[in-house]
Amino acid sequence: MDQQILPSLEEELLINAAQVTAFRQNGHTLTKGVLNPEEVAIYRQVINEAAYKYNTETRKLADRDTYGKAFLQVMNLWEFDEAVRRYTLAKRFARIAADLLGVPKVRVYHDQALFKEPGGGFTPWHQDQYYWPLSTTNTVTMWMPMIDITEEMGMLTFASGSHKEGSVKNIAISDESEAELNNYIQKKGYEITRATTMNAGDATWHYGWTLHAAPGNNSAVTREVMTVIYFADGATITEPINQHQENDRNRWLEGLPPGALAASNINPLV
Repeated sequence: MDQQILPSLEEELLINAAQVTAFRQNGHTLTKGVLNPEEVAIYRQVINEAAYKYNTETRKLADRDTYGKAFLQVMNLWEFDEAVRRYTLAKRFARIAADLLGVPKVRVYHDQALFKEPGGGFTPWHQDQYYWPLSTTNTVTMWMPMIDITEEMGMLTFASGSHKEGSVKNIAISDESEAELNNYIQKKGYEITRATTMNAGDATWHYGWTLHAAPGNNSAVTREVMTVIYFADGATITEPINQHQENDRNRWLEGLPPGALAASNINPLV
């Protein structure tokens, strides 16, 4: 797409103190209209083109495991596509992330398109930060549908307040995490919260340690979602405690050693 017609997304969107307080208390929040209809229509086309171009999943839905059935996942599109780069590095998103976390500056960890196909399976309960060898709890994921979505399409679902406990268990997203973390949530009595609908261009935000999941997509259309993960500038790299963190250290932190600033060439300050 011609770069000249892409909306810049540099204009900052301010959020109110009550929403910041709710985010820190619950571990998640929803912000309406982060992109306006014109902006989201243009970036939907950009993200779709890139996601399907770089998607490497070729198996039929029935042949995949639980994780594979949950969504088509294509990561760090901004590295390879200049149009997506303008979306992922947008100051508008980064300002909201920084304000929610209460930090002056944030860096990008990575982006990922999460397309849940019609008939796509549930996303098991998990904590994103299980995967991240970062020294800070000031981490947040923006989750933005590029089309209007309803609960039946796989709405993101949260265990409110669960971020306060930090890491619950050293466990990857899987059938095992679904069973064990669901039991944990029930024992703790966390309130399960999700929106009934979201418009294209709305966004949810959740801490890296907030327990979350999503039901399957029971609709006839693909749930198109784009995400960007941010962390507070100044964080350092921790010693990986599982193979996924070691993989992340090599890929998303470009192999920088434990103890180094988490500020590789692909963790831009936004």
